[in-house]
Amino acid sequence: MRIHFLGTAAAEGVPAMFCGCKICQNIRRIGGRELRTRSQVLINSELSVDFPPEAYIHSLMRGIDYSRLKYIFVTHSHMDHFYAHDFILRGYRYAGDFDGILNIYGNREVASVFAECTRREMKPVVAANVAFNKISPYGKYRAGGYEIMTVPANHGTAEDAVLFYISDGGRGYLHLHDTALPDRDIYRFLSENGAAADVVALDCTYADRTGIARPRHMNIEDCAEVIDELLRHGVCGGHTRFVITHFSHNGNPLTSRLAALEREYNVIAAYDGMELEV
Repeated sequence: MRIHFLGTAAAEGVPAMFCGCKICQNIRRIGGRELRTRSQVLINSELSVDFPPEAYIHSLMRGIDYSRLKYIFVTHSHMDHFYAHDFILRGYRYAGDFDGILNIYGNREVASVFAECTRREMKPVVAANVAFNKISPYGKYRAGGYEIMTVPANHGTAEDAVLFYISDGGRGYLHLHDTALPDRDIYRFLSENGAAADVVALDCTYADRTGIARPRHMNIEDCAEVIDELLRHGVCGGHTRFVITHFSHNGNPLTSRLAALEREYNVIAAYDGMELEV
């Protein structure tokens, strides 16, 4: 299983699009690896977790051929995780020689956003190339050779945001963002259904910021609590690699600062373009 972290920022990007704070000014000045686009994870070049506005630029920057993309699993409907307008281009005179139907999986609100964003320009000949599949928390799904389990995210009450456990050939990837500290029932569900994660991606939007309200996202202390629960329930073990990602500019996620968290908490701080293989 190849896991490619194409984007590692929260909704506003790093530096934030419209922000002139000292953190963003500094990151613009430094550039390079300090620049972060919005969240997308690609597995084996054919399954994407989320599809942000930067998906196209990700393909150009990382040499990715989306004509071979088969599945997109969407955590929730927020724009930085699901930019549905692009799907009007999968066919007609815009595209050809691609791998069959592109299957998108998301909750009811994601389905609504998909319908709204494509209804004006989606040609019937293109619509035939994209299929939408509704999913919900505590479900089990199959997409080709992948087995997927969904658990609820703690990301507000407007929709049933979900998190994913994705397995392929005995290898497992656990996607735990966007979420605040999740419901404790998710650990039992994952354990009872045989989840065995080789890599876990954790929402660390606030990095090392503490003493602030965190209703929809986590900081490093929350991530440590989640890791402890995953280990206690046997979902993870000594071989598991824990990745922190989905950083906000508010946490000043310079690689030099995140390196201290890597050492203290035994985690890997993701950066745009980082690849792991298990």
